[in-house]
Amino acid sequence: MKVETKSDYRKRRHYRIRKKVQGTAERPRMHVFLSNQHLYVQFVDDVAERTLAAVSTAGKQAAVTGAGTARAQELGRLAAQAAKEKGIGEVVFDRGGFRYGGRLRALADAAREEGLKF
Repeated sequence: MKVETKSDYRKRRHYRIRKKVQGTAERPRMHVFLSNQHLYVQFVDDVAERTLAAVSTAGKQAAVTGAGTARAQELGRLAAQAAKEKGIGEVVFDRGGFRYGGRLRALADAAREEGLKF
């Protein structure tokens, strides 16, 4: 498989990560996707193949304002609250092939501060 773009490299990294990371009902996978404009977080049970909860900066629940890391921190707090409402306390973190830094680190740290365990 020939890799030509940055997106292809990210997808390849994501496949490598997904071979090792799997979510269950007791400890779902917290999947994060970053686009240029929005951030998305899903809590996924891979055994039952269903999404337990999801939040994003796009859509109706997007009262998230600001830019960059401030926006990611707010989304991390919202994600942790959504997980608590569904009875999720521990998760497996899936960074989706993205580098762990900047917005991704801010999101993860804010979720940890709200009580979510990785």
